[in-house]
Amino acid sequence: MGQSMSSRSILKESPPLKKADCFSVFARSKTEFDFPVHYHEEYELNFIENARGVKRIVGDSVEEIDNWELVLIGPNIPHAWFTHKCKTEFFEITIQFHRDLFHEIFLKRTQLSSIRTLFEQSLKGILFSTETIRQLAPRLKDLENQDGFDSVIELMTILNELSKDQGARCLSGEKIYNADYIYMDSVRMEKLIDFMNANFDRPIRLAEAAELAGMAETAFSRFFKAKTGVNFVDFLNEIRLGHAVRLLIDTKDPITEIAAACGFTNISNFNRTFRREKDLTPKEFRARHGNVRERRFF
Repeated sequence: MGQSMSSRSILKESPPLKKADCFSVFARSKTEFDFPVHYHEEYELNFIENARGVKRIVGDSVEEIDNWELVLIGPNIPHAWFTHKCKTEFFEITIQFHRDLFHEIFLKRTQLSSIRTLFEQSLKGILFSTETIRQLAPRLKDLENQDGFDSVIELMTILNELSKDQGARCLSGEKIYNADYIYMDSVRMEKLIDFMNANFDRPIRLAEAAELAGMAETAFSRFFKAKTGVNFVDFLNEIRLGHAVRLLIDTKDPITEIAAACGFTNISNFNRTFRREKDLTPKEFRARHGNVRERRFF
C-alpha cells in the first residue's frame, strides 16, 4: 500500500511568503495539481481559470469545480485542489498574506466591519460568485505587476469588493472553524491545534490537552468551548474526520484500517460519527467521492 498511515498526515506548509513582505502573488499556467492536502497560518486567495472538473477540498467540503474558481482560505484550514477530471491547461493565481497584515485593533474600526466579517467567514473557506470572479479577474491578474504601497492598497480594495459579494458562500462546516478563532488566544490555541493534528491517530485525554495549555481540566474545558463553540472531544473528532475523508478519497485502504489510523478505536463509533456529520456512511462517501488515481505520496 506504499506508505504507512502515519506518513499521510496533513502537511503543515511553510509558504514562501517572506516575513518582511505584506503579501505574495504566484501566477502560473498548469496541467495538473500535485500538492497534497495541507494547511498554513497565512490567508490565501486562490483564483483558477479554465479548470472544469478539478476537485477542491476545504475542511470537510469536497466539490468538483467549474471553469471559474475564487476561494479565500483562512488560517489553518486543511485544503487542496486535485486535477481529478480536468483535461485542459488551466491558469492559477495564488495570493498569500500574513494574519497580522490586518491587526485586530484595525479590524474593529467601523469602516472595516465588512472586511472583519470576510475574515471571520474565511475560517470556513469562502467560494465567491461567478459574477464577482469575472469582475475581479483582470485586477487579480494585474496584481503581480504592481509593487510598493499601490499594490497593498489594491489588495485591500479587492478584499473590500469580495466582502460585498452577496453570492458568496462558506464551504466547510460550522464546527471547527469558528469565527472567534481570529481573536482568541492564538499562541495557546495554535499549539493545541498543532498538537491535535500531530496526534489525532491515538487516544488523547482531556487532561493531556489541559496540561499542554497550562490549565486545570475544568478551566480548560470552559476556555476551549468559549473559543471554538464546541467541546474538546467534538473538535478532535472533526479533525479526525477530516483526515478520514482524505483517506477515503485518496486510498483503497479498508475502512476499519482508516478508522483506526484516524484515532477511532471503535468502528461502530466511527461509522455513527461519520454518518452524523456527513449524512453518508464511510462506504457511501467513498463510492461517491473516491478516486484512487489521484493518490500521491510525498
